[in-house]
Amino acid sequence: QVQLVESGGGLVQAGGSLRLSCVASESFPSFDHIGWYRQIPGNEREPVAVIVRNRSSTYTNAMRGRVTISRDNAKDILYLDMDQLRPEDTGVYYCWTYDGQNRWGPGTQVTVSS
Repeated sequence: QVQLVESGGGLVQAGGSLRLSCVASESFPSFDHIGWYRQIPGNEREPVAVIVRNRSSTYTNAMRGRVTISRDNAKDILYLDMDQLRPEDTGVYYCWTYDGQNRWGPGTQVTVSS
């Protein structure tokens, strides 16, 4: 089964930016469904932004206008650019794909200080 690994999380001040990256054990271009989810403490895991059949969508209203999802097919990397981060964005961010089952990476911690 495909393995996903995220990187790029860390501690950032409110208003700052982060770029998350995800690499997969298989080539991303073969995936129709890829994206990013997050889990805020006390909340269920929720989709942040996904690409389905090369069309990107942002799912969480809380981050709409502040995130951009993109993929570099040549390098097989999926990105999530996050701007104007807020303390309430603090949580674990997961790379996701679907190949008949939901697949997740181990997650990367994003902490936004006020």
